[in-house]
Amino acid sequence: MEPQQLRTYVTVVRLGSFSEAARALGYTQSAVSQQIAALETDLGTALLHRRPVGPTEAGARLMEHASALLLRIDAARADIARLAGAPSARLTVGATPLALGAQVGRALAEVRRLYPAVDLTVRVLGQDALPAEVATGAVDLALVDGPAAPSDPLPLPDVGPLVTVAVAEQPLAVALPAGHPLAGRPGQALADLSAARWLDAPGLAPTGARLRAATAVDGYRPAVRYLGTDVRGLLALVAAGHGLALLPAAVLADAPGVAAVPVRSPRLVHRTELVHGALPEGPAALLARLLAGERAGGADGVREGLPGGDQPTMRAPGQQGPSTW
Repeated sequence: MEPQQLRTYVTVVRLGSFSEAARALGYTQSAVSQQIAALETDLGTALLHRRPVGPTEAGARLMEHASALLLRIDAARADIARLAGAPSARLTVGATPLALGAQVGRALAEVRRLYPAVDLTVRVLGQDALPAEVATGAVDLALVDGPAAPSDPLPLPDVGPLVTVAVAEQPLAVALPAGHPLAGRPGQALADLSAARWLDAPGLAPTGARLRAATAVDGYRPAVRYLGTDVRGLLALVAAGHGLALLPAAVLADAPGVAAVPVRSPRLVHRTELVHGALPEGPAALLARLLAGERAGGADGVREGLPGGDQPTMRAPGQQGPSTW
């Protein structure tokens, strides 16, 4: 299989049309047809129904592989480009909504002090999307966050030879209305809240599926789905009694109308990890060192929140620990 043929095939399936795929790719319709025919000959089976256009059973199976194959090809190109390329004057940082904070702000200020001409962009994306964005070079490095057992890595998708470094761990708490009967408790077992109403906010908080996996208890059914990334909007729904949410305790401090009850069991923390590939010396490499707590350019490293002064851990995203998540 040639990557060009595979990209063409994916585009035809996505658009459901040979002519639309040709227009999107800048090819003639005849060239698209020839590429699809060559791919079918190579694999020895029909991949597409022609009228209407859609994948055959074999074609649907190929689609299951295609995204991962093309992603790894793009990741390999980006990885080699990073190793061979000169330092860039641009710095694009990806982050999940709750991974941005004072720690990141101070590190970026130091980067701009030492590289005053840097063209800085911060992109807020979901946890599942960011590793691929790093692997393909769409962002230089990323900060991802989520719940995990203490010292366990986050369960990130395996998209290539990336490195992750733990930069912070914080306590988790259940967010509930200030007048809730459980408000003021010193701790709470998540399993005891399985029948409560929860907010389904995949951009900010664990989903019901993750809560069920962590506690081995059924329940946690969503009362309201919140598809935004503004934590203030989520907390407004909590305060109004629409449902509960599991969030970092620091986010809930002084939130109007919201009480925070620490999670007693299972043992969980809110973990933030830095994800990056090979980084030639420059703004991105400096930012990575600062966030990992090393000294760079005579500046004190920016590092906080890791329990007991432990050194950051490093791993590839496909190497998972025994996390309940």
